[in-house]
Amino acid sequence: MTEPFLAELDVYVKSALGRKARQPVLLDVRHLTSLADAFLICHGTSNRQVSAIAEHIQRDLKKQGIKALSVDGLKDGHWVLMDYGHVVIHVFYEETRRFYDLEGLWSDARRLTTASLANRVDEPEPEDDTDIDETVFIE
Repeated sequence: MTEPFLAELDVYVKSALGRKARQPVLLDVRHLTSLADAFLICHGTSNRQVSAIAEHIQRDLKKQGIKALSVDGLKDGHWVLMDYGHVVIHVFYEETRRFYDLEGLWSDARRLTTASLANRVDEPEPEDDTDIDETVFIE
């Protein structure tokens, strides 16, 4: 893997992490498709966070002179698809990400680690609170 390629991809990763995108995965799809060289997949825990992550990526990259060719799904906040030509960014709502399982669909793609991915510290995922006993005491 060439260092300039990883350094170039790190710009996209940094933008996503700038708005606390969760569980970012960077896939090298150069040998699997002509659509792009890499897919960046991440998620947010609410529709509003998904839209905020995508908007932040768009603004941050634009400041660096990198403009999206197209952006779809920004208002809905379930799956925002951002096409930057050689890099396609998928920002999902957490449940939508699990449903479509792009990592599974592209399982032949090699996972890449950039400097930002290697140095990040993940916030713990919120625990599933469906098993919590919500007993209410009335005095």
